[in-house]
Amino acid sequence: MVQRSLQLSAAIPTGQFPAPPKLSAAGKAFTFFAVLVAVGLAVVSGLGAGTGSKLAVVLPVAVAAGAVLGLLALTRFSVYVLVMLVLRASVDLAKLSDGAAPAAGQAQTDVAARGLDPSSLLAAVFLLASALWLAAQHYRQGSLPGSTLRRALLVFVGAFILSVPTSANPRASVVELLRVLAAVMMFLVLEQLITNRAMLRQVLAAVYLSAVFPLAYTTFGFLTGNPPSEVKNAFTRITGTFGQSNAFGRYLMLLLIFGVALYPHIGKGLRLALGLLLGLGSIFLLLTYTRTAILGTVLGLLVVGLLQSKRLLLGLVVLSVCALLLVPQLSTRFTSLTSGQTGSGNSLEWRLGYWTELLPLANSDPVTGVGPNATPSLTDEGKQPHNDFIRAYVETGVVGLLAYLFLLAALVGHGVRAVRASPSFSFNRGVAIGYLGCAVAFLAVSAASNALSNVVILWYLFAFAAAAGAVVRLQLSKPSSGLVETGGTPRGDR
Repeated sequence: MVQRSLQLSAAIPTGQFPAPPKLSAAGKAFTFFAVLVAVGLAVVSGLGAGTGSKLAVVLPVAVAAGAVLGLLALTRFSVYVLVMLVLRASVDLAKLSDGAAPAAGQAQTDVAARGLDPSSLLAAVFLLASALWLAAQHYRQGSLPGSTLRRALLVFVGAFILSVPTSANPRASVVELLRVLAAVMMFLVLEQLITNRAMLRQVLAAVYLSAVFPLAYTTFGFLTGNPPSEVKNAFTRITGTFGQSNAFGRYLMLLLIFGVALYPHIGKGLRLALGLLLGLGSIFLLLTYTRTAILGTVLGLLVVGLLQSKRLLLGLVVLSVCALLLVPQLSTRFTSLTSGQTGSGNSLEWRLGYWTELLPLANSDPVTGVGPNATPSLTDEGKQPHNDFIRAYVETGVVGLLAYLFLLAALVGHGVRAVRASPSFSFNRGVAIGYLGCAVAFLAVSAASNALSNVVILWYLFAFAAAAGAVVRLQLSKPSSGLVETGGTPRGDR
């Protein structure tokens, strides 16, 4: 091969390079068609801007982006997955649906708008591309290495599928099933893609790069005096690029917990960038006033501190006191849980009353429930359950509740195995502890919120889960198994 390269080099005159290969007639036609479509979509989007229709502006751009990403998926699948991880935290900025819980008489209309959201379109492309890639991997290898967590996720999706045919709101249930399935697919894909430490680092880098635009966008809003926000119960809460402050808060919760665990195990150059991200993220988390996310972050950091650094526990206490002193509305936000200072009265009392109202809904079909995301269309308030355990039972029945409990146990068990398999004071240990902290925080948040509805959060939780699973394989597998510590090319690009 070396001799052939030297012969080719000798055949090239000094100062010249070989001419690029010419496109075939089919290639030229495809390129012309792609450019024509892109120009057409740009024109349609521009005309839509003049009409004031957000749908006319966003939809053509989303279709064009989906086409480009689809082409990337066909040529460099691993790069495509990394790009999806980077983009997912920002695409909700172009949301077409209002993101609010639908009223009983408006469920169908909201579902239709939700299906046209850029996030839904990108999820559809991701599902198709990932299914084809996994099928090709299975055909070539004969099997796909898996984990207990993968089985739990598939059982959970199976419970969703069982509930759709008898759903009280089939359209809402189908959309919810596809959204959850896209998040699960991210885990299935990353579990196969992360075959070496280089790819592990690339996936984690993509997750944290996803925060650059949301944090920059929010910072720019503060500098211009108009930060992205929403007003809920007399609190002005930061939303970032997300539709709701709750989703932004839970996203930051995961990044903060995992980032703090990873911080001691990265180079000095990366520490500066990660430190800036964690600092801004902490401030914006407090300004979302999302109680579950703030408490979940504290709980996750407690796990990190107990397993990695006891000094973190002291720092956590100091930071908590400073947060309450510097942001006095925080204490008001937490006392409003029982003081009746919210717009809906006593928040805890409202939750208990709403849960009591929801539980009898499952009596019509206790085995498979009323259908995923069907509860808003069956209640006068049109709100989600604010408790994922109750939601699992009401919407997917006993089958779904058992599947969800199995999933939560698998999430935590996955992290425990990663911690036990990784050596102390190592990068792998930071990944394992960071994920375990995120899993514990997610479990706690699920008890008092609609964490399952924030599918974007599941994307990043499952990305961290796949990283933790790779840590176990990197530590325990033999060199001949195809998992190597450094270098190598992901199987999807060979």
